Amino acid sequence: MKRIVRTSLPAAALVLTGVLAASACAPQTSGGGGAKSDEKSGTLRVWLFQEVSNGPKKKVVDSAVAAFEKAHAGTKVEVEYIPVDTRAQRIKAAFNDPKSAPDVIEYGNTDTAGYVRDGGLADVSAEFGAWAEAKDTDPTAKQSVTVDGKVYGAPLFVGVRALYYRTDVLKEAKVEVPTTQAELITAAKALHKAKPDMYGLAVGGAYTYGAMPFVWANGGEIATGSGSSYKAAINSEAARKGITAYTSLFGDDNCPAAKCAKMGGNDTITAFAAGKAAMSIGGDFSHAAVEAGPVKGKYAVVPLPGIEKGSVAPAFAGGNNIGVMKSTSRRTLAVDLMKSLTSKKTQGELFDAMGFLPTFNDVREAAAKKEPFVAPFVKTLGAGTKFVPASPGWGQIDASLVLPTMFQQIVSGKSDVAKASDEAAKKMDEAFGAAAK
Repeated sequence: MKRIVRTSLPAAALVLTGVLAASACAPQTSGGGGAKSDEKSGTLRVWLFQEVSNGPKKKVVDSAVAAFEKAHAGTKVEVEYIPVDTRAQRIKAAFNDPKSAPDVIEYGNTDTAGYVRDGGLADVSAEFGAWAEAKDTDPTAKQSVTVDGKVYGAPLFVGVRALYYRTDVLKEAKVEVPTTQAELITAAKALHKAKPDMYGLAVGGAYTYGAMPFVWANGGEIATGSGSSYKAAINSEAARKGITAYTSLFGDDNCPAAKCAKMGGNDTITAFAAGKAAMSIGGDFSHAAVEAGPVKGKYAVVPLPGIEKGSVAPAFAGGNNIGVMKSTSRRTLAVDLMKSLTSKKTQGELFDAMGFLPTFNDVREAAAKKEPFVAPFVKTLGAGTKFVPASPGWGQIDASLVLPTMFQQIVSGKSDVAKASDEAAKKMDEAFGAAAK
């Protein structure tokens, strides 16, 4: 995934008229190799992720399920909430034992390619394409359910990061809100100089998705290619420029490497929320944690600046999806339930209950009007986001901490940017190659 911080955010009830109508005239099955039967009644089993605070999410889901059962006579839905940390083992076991597998699952959007390679997800391209609501899906969110041009689920929510900053600290230090990447780096060091007991900008050597906007803003990429053919690009000149910019923030003049090299995203936003950093790169999903800390009422959020004045650095589009298992014996019902759980109505209610950003452009715009804190994140999404390589190899790269290791080698002084990025690229290509076999 990279699973977005699960202090989480979003919840909902459902089934729009168009969704109900779609169940009566569902398009022909687009996938193959799954269960031969397509029963139109019975019990649907669903696995969803357990949130840190799961009550609001469950309330929305329960409402959606009740509406679905009412609209589908003879159908019962059983929902089980599974721990995020052990999802890989549970879902892999389900792929290997169809009899014990659920019909519908929630999964992290960076898991898509791996699950498709393992043969666990059903191709729902035809149904998704015929779904009226799908036309309003954010392009990057749709990309997160797409592998080799085929769709394997529906986006549930999206999450992006922006720049949190202390309004009082910047004012006292007479530092302007940065509007370019260069200004951001200068501001971070000026703030630490003015407030030595605070990080200017909290950064982490293990914070991949806080670092990548620097790479992308400078024209770099993680990798290039498509389908089963990817090649690392993290050692390109453009990518190295971004790596250099990010790693320049580690040091005694901002965020000492001894303290910050091992920090991840949660650590950096925790430091900001606790009043130990003047700025931090955090997500829409970090809002609740910051509001609960002593900096409440003393901060603001703007999109993370890019290279040019007033530009926005591309952010990683995190989030989760809902998919149908290829092994289900109730495909039509399962697809209808997938649509219900990811419908505009449900996503709107999930935002109200949990704060999850909707994947539909119009629903997200409505959410921004309702809650002002969402505005900079919506602007970030509108400026264009990035996603990880749609290769099964990405899961291995992420799990092996290839990019965090690269950053940590650089900020610790054990390696330079060129050597560390070359080593990271080599490991990435090995993973991409193994996944393509």
